[in-house]
Amino acid sequence: MADDTKTATLTIDGKSYDLPVLSPTAGPEVIDIRKLYAQAGVFTYDPGFTSTAACDSTITYIDGNKGELLHRGYPIDQLAANSHYLEVCYALLYGELPSPAELENFESRVTNHTMIHEQMHNFFRGFRRDAHPMATMVGVVGAMSAFYHDSTDISDPWQREVASIRLIAKMPTIAAMAYKYSIGQPFVYPRNDLDYASNFLRMCFSVPAEEYVVSPVLSRAMDRIFTLHADHEQNASTSTVRLASSSGANPFACIAAGIACLWGPAHGGANQACLEMLNEIGTPDRIPEFIARAKDKDDPFRLMGFGHRVYKNFDPRAKVMKQSADEVLELLGVENNPILQVAKELEAAALADPYFSDKKLFPNVDFYSGIILEAMGFPTAMFTPIFAVARTVGWISQWKEQISDPQLKIGRPRQLYLGETQRDYVDIENR
Repeated sequence: MADDTKTATLTIDGKSYDLPVLSPTAGPEVIDIRKLYAQAGVFTYDPGFTSTAACDSTITYIDGNKGELLHRGYPIDQLAANSHYLEVCYALLYGELPSPAELENFESRVTNHTMIHEQMHNFFRGFRRDAHPMATMVGVVGAMSAFYHDSTDISDPWQREVASIRLIAKMPTIAAMAYKYSIGQPFVYPRNDLDYASNFLRMCFSVPAEEYVVSPVLSRAMDRIFTLHADHEQNASTSTVRLASSSGANPFACIAAGIACLWGPAHGGANQACLEMLNEIGTPDRIPEFIARAKDKDDPFRLMGFGHRVYKNFDPRAKVMKQSADEVLELLGVENNPILQVAKELEAAALADPYFSDKKLFPNVDFYSGIILEAMGFPTAMFTPIFAVARTVGWISQWKEQISDPQLKIGRPRQLYLGETQRDYVDIENR
């Protein structure tokens, strides 16, 4: 909200401009530059938008210096320890934790929308078997608008609600089908008697030839992975969803755009990069060598899964994820898996080294989630699709908030032009 008594003054060539200062409920104050170009004829320059607030939001708040992450005001560690994914989904979508009756109704609606249109199976068979699951998900999610015409009118609140439930419900089914297709196994249909995480694990790992019983420990770990990745404020993929939706695009196209952005190794591929690093290290006896390389400023090697661009302290999600990692590794064991042995010993070595603690390079959520998914049996190519399943509710919550915003305008970033100024065309024979 604006503080009528507080302004910031910008002086250009001796002329001053008073800019309103907006005060948030938490976080730094924001200088309102919406009228700056009209008044002063200048733009601001901020590559990566790291110092620019592109929207106002009531969904998620991050304080990187404190290592704090709040969803609708609720600390993430409390949600991960005491709640479960669909309850967190409800809070993100509607602003409050649900009553028992509201949660039961919400879970029922999600559970009864997990199947996809049968004809969509043909989309999967159009891809090569070695296609990356994220490529498949981008295509299939984008194609949902061709099948669910009754939930693409973004001006209708009810259609927005239906689209939201459909996306949350069907994303695990789509991700599991992408995985099954990539390994040549038959698709497994969802079951309404299983919870969200258990259903996903069953669709990924069961086969028609035998019964599959989901481990409660693995189900709980999967649920925590979903919960801890549900939303993360205005990150690259969320901003992509908001920018796409500002044009009035249908919700399925907007979420497909978010998946495409998440595919980038600098964003959703961080836990995959962490596992690739562990594979490069190979055996525990090589850890000192790589620790030394990480300290060498002239060596390009970096410890993946340590530190975070936003958090300048402990990643608040990492503590809970570490607990899940310990539980999963205790259940499945690491004795016969050298990569998991490397992960455990690398974690201990880095935490004991003052170099990393002084630089706030603590294990983050990607380090532990990669360990868990590897232990469960997921190939690294499935790490980012699982991230997409979890983040879908965050994208949808941000999308719904933006669509309802009376200040909504189509996104139109400006630029600092450094190219040629106007010049005359020269005929080809004279060049």
